[in-house]
Amino acid sequence: MEYLCLTLIGRPGESEAAFQSRLYAFWTHVLRQRPAVYERVYSEAVEFEEDAGRVVRRYMVEPDAVDELIPDLTAHEIAFADVDRDDRYSKAEASTNEWFQIE
Repeated sequence: MEYLCLTLIGRPGESEAAFQSRLYAFWTHVLRQRPAVYERVYSEAVEFEEDAGRVVRRYMVEPDAVDELIPDLTAHEIAFADVDRDDRYSKAEASTNEWFQIE
């Protein structure tokens, strides 16, 4: 199995705690409403990062699940970076100590 990196981006000036709260609500929605899609999210970055002054969180997701998540992300007003569909990661790469496996 190969994965794509889905990078979710906080709002300008949004704190890590506020973004984490929005992500928790989003993933709870996906888990409850679209469990088959949630099961294809393999791992989450252990730590938040910052990019251009905004908080970001990365996820390793099965390629077909990325397309299924985009409408939900848009509906929940969670910005995301363009996904490089040519940059694929193996299960081993998505399982290093930088990633937390979602079960």
